[in-house]
Amino acid sequence: WGPGLIFNEFINVSVFGADQIELSKDQKTDVFKKEGEPVTLKCSYDSSSEDVYLHWYRQYPNRALQYLLDRGARSRSSYSNTADRRFESTATRSSTELSTRELRLADTALYYCVLPIIAQ
Repeated sequence: WGPGLIFNEFINVSVFGADQIELSKDQKTDVFKKEGEPVTLKCSYDSSSEDVYLHWYRQYPNRALQYLLDRGARSRSSYSNTADRRFESTATRSSTELSTRELRLADTALYYCVLPIIAQ
């Protein structure tokens, strides 16, 4: 592998109960891109709730999870909060995407999409 190549590994996080989240069928678990290229990661989810908040995190080797952003969906679709403006997220009734227009070497990490269970 030549210099400037980025290795991003994307894994899914499963939750208990009726709500679930998983890799989208068209999302590869290993994503290989060059520095400066755009990338989009996608997760599918299923929830019986209309109050959906989706979270994105990344993790560097031997480090704690790092918060990237939250994205509302369904009845909460207007909600969005991000810790890093280079990343943006979209959400539909059944999926969420994390995108950045320009990868950096520092973006090499594990990426997690999370669907928390909120007691109602």
